[in-house]
Amino acid sequence: MNEKDIFEKICKGDERALEILYKKYYRMMTQMVMKNSGTEQEAKDIYQEALVVFWQKSISGNLTLTSKISTYIYSICQNLWRKELDRKRRLSSEEKDSVEYQEHDKEERAKLINECINQMGDTCRKVLMYYYFDGLSMQDIADKLGFANTNTAKTKKYKCKQKLDELVKSLYSEKDFLD
Repeated sequence: MNEKDIFEKICKGDERALEILYKKYYRMMTQMVMKNSGTEQEAKDIYQEALVVFWQKSISGNLTLTSKISTYIYSICQNLWRKELDRKRRLSSEEKDSVEYQEHDKEERAKLINECINQMGDTCRKVLMYYYFDGLSMQDIADKLGFANTNTAKTKKYKCKQKLDELVKSLYSEKDFLD
């Protein structure tokens, strides 16, 4: 079956002609997408979408082919793939901006907390820094600061954390810490 016959049958709504077309150009169309950083699944999706566009234009009666069917479908695939790549770039850029904002936000919050810790007494500052920033165990903190045991270190950490919470609340509003 030549291209003219296939096109005429598709214009009349013959789905078998569309299947023939699908198989005939499948490799060519999917290779184009895969060679341009697409996955096999993306290539299949683009090709199927292109065939739907071709089918709809054909059966509407508004399509006059001035080139080969393969050339026409290939150009549809290229346009669809370009749009998809642009969409991906936009999403990637938005995600990167969001991550950068979140990192900046975390740094700002850490600065605020650090300023508050530095306003506290020496023992509280050390307990909190050892526990939250250095990741020391309660036993290590008790040993370093000369506490009687880990229970004393836990109690001191709890009280210092409460003082820190009160200090932060007195200096900053909730919206400084909530997204």
